[in-house]
Amino acid sequence: MRSRPHDDAMAELYRNDPAFALEVVNGILEDGDQAELLIVLRQMAEAFGGVQAVAEQAHLNPTQLYRTLSPKGNPALNSLRAILKAMGLRLAVQPLAAPAVPAHAT
Repeated sequence: MRSRPHDDAMAELYRNDPAFALEVVNGILEDGDQAELLIVLRQMAEAFGGVQAVAEQAHLNPTQLYRTLSPKGNPALNSLRAILKAMGLRLAVQPLAAPAVPAHAT
């Protein structure tokens, strides 16, 4: 019996549990590296319509999208925003923790 490739299995998992997919992405944004993020985004693209569909919605060439989401990809912010938007996601900035009171304010 032949096992399915890891990317296919992860895409199916993300398709069946979108909340888990978001947890994975947010965890990578907090503690991971860019290559790991791009791999997961590629798997999510497969999960949510396929790379071709995401490329069309993001107004990117599918070959360019594959390259952008490769482990060595380096997407420009506008490309990343377009890719995320095509998957129904967006970037957001949040504070790391409650702001500390400056030492000189005491």
